[in-house]
Amino acid sequence: MQAVEGNGLNGLAAGPWRLSVAPMMDWTDRHCRFFHRLLTRRTRLYTEMVTTGALIHGDVPRHLGYDPVEHPVALQLGGSEPVDLAHCARLAQAWGYEEVNLNCGCPSEREQRGAFGACLMAEPRLVADGVAAMREAVDLPVTVKHRIGLGRDESYGFVRDFVGTVAERGGCEVFVVHARNAWLEGLSPKENREVPPLRYAIVHRLKAEFPHLTIVVNGGLETPAQMAQELAHVDGVMVGRRAYHHPWDLARWDTTFFGEPHDPATDHESVEEAMVVYMVREHAARGTPWPQVARHMLGLRNGQPGARRWRQVWSDHRLRERRPEEVARLAREARIGTVEPVDLAPAT
Repeated sequence: MQAVEGNGLNGLAAGPWRLSVAPMMDWTDRHCRFFHRLLTRRTRLYTEMVTTGALIHGDVPRHLGYDPVEHPVALQLGGSEPVDLAHCARLAQAWGYEEVNLNCGCPSEREQRGAFGACLMAEPRLVADGVAAMREAVDLPVTVKHRIGLGRDESYGFVRDFVGTVAERGGCEVFVVHARNAWLEGLSPKENREVPPLRYAIVHRLKAEFPHLTIVVNGGLETPAQMAQELAHVDGVMVGRRAYHHPWDLARWDTTFFGEPHDPATDHESVEEAMVVYMVREHAARGTPWPQVARHMLGLRNGQPGARRWRQVWSDHRLRERRPEEVARLAREARIGTVEPVDLAPAT
């Protein structure tokens, strides 16, 4: 596959943040990231958000464990207390993460009650103090993910001052900007990803005003052409739900956006086989049921003949007691029409 024209392959100025998959709650867990890494070597991967309280008072290995193949991988934190953030950043460094990202973009009520997420944009000095505390505690890059505004206020000055304060006072050098406002009242988190209008020009303006900072744009990007268009203005692009629901897109990114030759050994069959091996290994090591892993790859064959039948098998709860190798065989037979998913019976 040829690189998209105008994507700046010769410069690669954005370095580690040129392309990334967004942190997504309940989606980008360790199994999802393992799957995505089978598809792309260069794309930066993020954990789902982990709160500082969960790390300080909870099961650290459960929250921070990952497969070494996932590198480069970043930890996203939710929190606002500088001391707590510094403690969790040290844990991230000890566990081998390449980056700590602070969530200042999630608009859900849970985040507002916990004093983290998008509501923190109203307190740039607090965010800056948290970033500074983390930067002092670790050698990792400390980055911030945020929106372009709060509520119906669409003034550029609000986000400009937020970025300026966090950069100058906190020393942050990398900002991942979701190009929508966060409406903290009246919309669900899902609606907040769809209803507030996308305004990429605001993100472009941030890059123009802060050329020394790394600015990554997030929100609504789906096609390689759209991604390349944004890379003409900013340092990187972050893709969320499109990457999750259409994962085969990721298999083209290394070639399209990094100029690397496509590995002919990477095809749908090899990726599925690798996931089956991973399911077996995860069950042996941790007792993980294979459906917890398989749910992340249900979009792998989107657009292929028999994809719906294949997906039905891998999501069939009646098969949960069968070995993943057997489920893979049934899925293959359903895809080519040898068996009908509706006829599958539970193991006896």
